[in-house]
Amino acid sequence: MKRIAGYFLAAFFGGLLSLATLSYFQDGQLDKLKKIEELKAENSDVDNNHQVSYGLPLESVDFADAAEKTVNAVVHVKTTYELDGGYYSFDPIRHFFFGDGIYQKQPRVGAGAGSGVIMSSDGYIVTNNHVIDGASKIQVTTNDNKILDAIVIGQDPSSDLALLKVESDNMPKIDLGNSDDVRVGEWVLAVGNPFNLESTVTAGIVSAKGRDINILANGPNGISAVESFIQTDAAVNPGNSGGALVNSRGELIGINAAIKSNTGSYTGYSFAIPVNIVSKVVEDLLEYGTVQRGYLGVQIQNVTQALAESQSLKIGDGVYVASTIDLGAAKQAGIKKGDVIIQIAERRVKNVTEMQEQLSKFRPGDDILVTVNRNGNDLSIPLTLRNQFGEEELTPKKEMELHEKLNALMEDIDEETKASLNIKYGVRISELGAGKLRSAGISQGFIITKVDQTDIKDKKQLMDFLELKSGGVLIEGIYPNGKRAYYGFGL
Repeated sequence: MKRIAGYFLAAFFGGLLSLATLSYFQDGQLDKLKKIEELKAENSDVDNNHQVSYGLPLESVDFADAAEKTVNAVVHVKTTYELDGGYYSFDPIRHFFFGDGIYQKQPRVGAGAGSGVIMSSDGYIVTNNHVIDGASKIQVTTNDNKILDAIVIGQDPSSDLALLKVESDNMPKIDLGNSDDVRVGEWVLAVGNPFNLESTVTAGIVSAKGRDINILANGPNGISAVESFIQTDAAVNPGNSGGALVNSRGELIGINAAIKSNTGSYTGYSFAIPVNIVSKVVEDLLEYGTVQRGYLGVQIQNVTQALAESQSLKIGDGVYVASTIDLGAAKQAGIKKGDVIIQIAERRVKNVTEMQEQLSKFRPGDDILVTVNRNGNDLSIPLTLRNQFGEEELTPKKEMELHEKLNALMEDIDEETKASLNIKYGVRISELGAGKLRSAGISQGFIITKVDQTDIKDKKQLMDFLELKSGGVLIEGIYPNGKRAYYGFGL
């Protein structure tokens, strides 16, 4: 009997313990569920487009509207090229009538394809320069299958952009965004014509900004091309070049330009030229026929830990000034070797590509503030930008083409130089790159005094005179050591 009573008491207290434990865990679970509901309410009040803290999306991403807005503003660009060589074909009609058996030489032709973006309703279209460079014929096909002949308005190899024009009205132009506001991780669409598949849309995210992948040729005087790409993992393939990279609102934020992969097709990342650079290039090509870029006139490199330690820099990022060019804007304004550029106008810059991107928005003659770190102190230095040839004035297309042929920085000589060399006038070559002058054998420091027996009194007269010349020219001048020399070359 006592044993039965003991079993009964043990069962009774065991049951009480189980009920208490169950009640405890239920209360704890209810508290957790209540907390989750509170978090849901808090997050939905803030922004229903963002994710709540426990990681579940409140609303799925939908690119249908952005794609619908964009596809009609992207065209298929088709090009024809005349290749070297050719082949001969027998003309039986001529042989029958004349018996001379003459064969007709047929040209060899090639074809290419890419994409383009309609920038204005009256038919201006932007694409990559490499899509149309050297083409003998260009046609664009719109999303509603209209085929239009296009002409080239202007090209800018330094940014790999070109502007085309077709004769059409009321074209569906694209809306422009602001590439400065693009954020890493932001959803984007790539719209173009890969593999001749028209109106193709792919999606991805922005995986980096300010990428320099060294695919563009350097400009005159060794000045680097403008590379500050938006990197994305949206699928881009051959044929997408020149197409649109747009945000989730359907606004253009870049022009697709390159692929980085081991196969030549999409297996890695793609790169787009920021729309803020595109807009400036298009404006310049329309207004001046050539791109007007402002330059500082400095040799630069990224600040790294090793550089900071070797040069005793007080800052861990920025753009280190290794040297300045005599006729450059930076030296004239007081920027020195060893300074670290940290800001261009209102924008902080951490590396060379970011600095180039910001400078590409300005023209020669623009006044800006450049902030440098010098011995640990930040200094804001006002300066007037110049072009790559040391001029503050905007340069007409024909004169710019002449500058690029000569590829030299030139300046009028001062009175002291005139007296020391016993000359009355002349134009000194202060910096010399690969071009017509160097190929002729001219060296840096040479002072031009005559061209084709005409006295040259200043730089403006020299450039005006050479612009009118075609064929060969004879240049006479003197070196700083007093040695006279004569050179001939063709323009």
